Amino acid sequence: MRRIRSIADISDGLDALCAIDPRLAGVREAAGEVPLRLTEPGFESLASIIVSQQVSRASADAIFGRLTKLVDPLTPQGLLAAGEGIFREAGLSRPKQKTLLAIAEAVAGGLDLHHLCGLEAKDAIARLTAISGIGPWTAECYLLFSAGHPDVFPARDVALQSAVGHAFGRESRPGEKELIALAESWTPWRGVASRLFWAYYREWKGREAAPSA
Repeated sequence: MRRIRSIADISDGLDALCAIDPRLAGVREAAGEVPLRLTEPGFESLASIIVSQQVSRASADAIFGRLTKLVDPLTPQGLLAAGEGIFREAGLSRPKQKTLLAIAEAVAGGLDLHHLCGLEAKDAIARLTAISGIGPWTAECYLLFSAGHPDVFPARDVALQSAVGHAFGRESRPGEKELIALAESWTPWRGVASRLFWAYYREWKGREAAPSA
């Protein structure tokens, strides 16, 4: 399985996607630059994605910036030792506090987030979603941005749903199940397709919607 490690990989994936689905040529042109968005695997990367859940990109960046200043370096041990006050100071919701602590405990207890990046997507997602508070979207984004997985498409992402709906001239955005079915045709490059539609959303709306990476 080829991993997405460079802009050249993105370019190859976009070429392949446009050959698979000619409609994507227009999307590619409108999207402009499609960034790599790749970060070092590990606790800090996963924590950043959790902070990004259900908030704007700007809000997520601000909250995560405060968190990393309060717990420096941001490690499982550091977070577990920091106390609840840092969560309030950073501006984290209580559900996200619980999720971050659950992950910190899992990693401190032996969960290897680097090893997960080498697994097949289905197996890695199953292991991640077994942790309290981690859903499929979080697991899929971790595989995209930390593992460089080439064939993951977070169909629950509202920005992706909106971008696909708008790009294809639909009156309403497709729901999760419909988008999963639609994205099947973009295999084995769904990871690049997700980046393409986040870039399209950025150009259409004038703001970033993809999680920080």
